[in-house]
Amino acid sequence: MKKLFVSVSLIAATALILTACGGGGPAAADNLLDAIKGRGYVLVSTDPNYEPQSFLNTSGSRPGDTKCPADALTTAEMQGFDVDVAKAVGEALGVETCFATPSWDLITAGNWVDKWDLSVGSMTITTDRQKILDFSVPYYYTPAVIAVGSDATFTSLDDLAGQAVCAGAATTYETWLTGGDLGFPATSIYAQPPADVQVVSLETDQECAQAIAAGRTDFVGYVTSQTVVNANIAAGLPVKQLGSSVYSEDLAAAFDKSSTLDTTSLRAEVDKAITAMHGDGRLTDLSTNWFGEDLTQAPK
Repeated sequence: MKKLFVSVSLIAATALILTACGGGGPAAADNLLDAIKGRGYVLVSTDPNYEPQSFLNTSGSRPGDTKCPADALTTAEMQGFDVDVAKAVGEALGVETCFATPSWDLITAGNWVDKWDLSVGSMTITTDRQKILDFSVPYYYTPAVIAVGSDATFTSLDDLAGQAVCAGAATTYETWLTGGDLGFPATSIYAQPPADVQVVSLETDQECAQAIAAGRTDFVGYVTSQTVVNANIAAGLPVKQLGSSVYSEDLAAAFDKSSTLDTTSLRAEVDKAITAMHGDGRLTDLSTNWFGEDLTQAPK
């Protein structure tokens, strides 16, 4: 009986080892798309403070049957244009969409160590970012503008020479202000930054607007998407746009080149989903709903 017990114990132990190594269960996915489908959700990074693109839904509540990890947000807890685009991508993949909210500089730096699957966060395609990230086809296009306090007496971009201007850290807005290479065609750049401008960087450009509204006075304006400025004005923030747009951005979903699982098939499916949304008018409808205009057509 003792010998039989030992044999049975060895068999059970072997079974546990095989199970732990995957020998008794489904084979591990060798690409990110299959891994996403296997777990039933896609984890998308985006900004929780970037209205109207993406922001917290304070009236939403987390559903009890969600597959989202405990430290991720659900589509019920987020809202905005980017959120709706990400949700539609998840639906096209046949999975639930969940949201991670890391800081912008971590997203644009790449090397995500598999903490999220893709970014749908109004990221501009640039040559520098393409060295570490892959991009989908663009899903919309926005003009970048400068906004100042509503009581400011500035009338043109030149009036900001020598002044301090705010921008989100690691954004194209910060790059433009510092005179750096934006990494997209010269035909998309309509103006040079003010001479001798001083740059104040905050975690996101939305925080620049909120700081002005809170009475902060160490900068006179901020650079951001025109959609954000329009939303700031609509929300009653004491700001106004100064002049016309300074450049135009092509915005797309992003994927980490250093992902441990191959992203090729996932990128193909996301491209297919975005292309379908362009073709059937869903992107236009979402843009009109959130921005009051169609920003899904490439500038001519």
